[in-house]
Amino acid sequence: MTTHVLILCTHNSARSVLAEGMLNHLARKLGKDVRAHSAGSAPSGRLNPHALEALDRAGVDTRGYRSKSWDEFSRDGAPPLALVITVCDSAAAETCPAFFGGSGDPPAKVHWGYPDPSNAEGGEPGQRRAFELTRQAIGFRMLQLLALPLESLDRPALEAALAEIGRS
Repeated sequence: MTTHVLILCTHNSARSVLAEGMLNHLARKLGKDVRAHSAGSAPSGRLNPHALEALDRAGVDTRGYRSKSWDEFSRDGAPPLALVITVCDSAAAETCPAFFGGSGDPPAKVHWGYPDPSNAEGGEPGQRRAFELTRQAIGFRMLQLLALPLESLDRPALEAALAEIGRS
């Protein structure tokens, strides 16, 4: 049975897209039945081109990716979510969305904050570097997530394991 993961950020244009791409890419490479989705509480309607460029350079297929609302995951027919990850930067006073929707059992939740690479200094080169470093950091955590026995952990154990990954 597929484990569905929803990755949230406010605008669903950069960090959540990087996380969706990396988790899907790594799960496919490792033969794991995990499917990532991303969404935003106030989607921008566009994907940051630097995010797409960083994913493309890593060999991630982003065809069909789009900026979308988290409302899509609260409707009938939405995939049953096992996990919701927020990736906004609460340390920078960024408002992180709190997801309450979905059908079935409530998903496990964890916050893994990343500074917004869109705000990096140094013009285009600085932003490209920030997006690549963010992609790498997210990829490292996604590898750790995929190493967990997701199908056998109950919600409290999963949340504890994910919180530990967040501290790494």
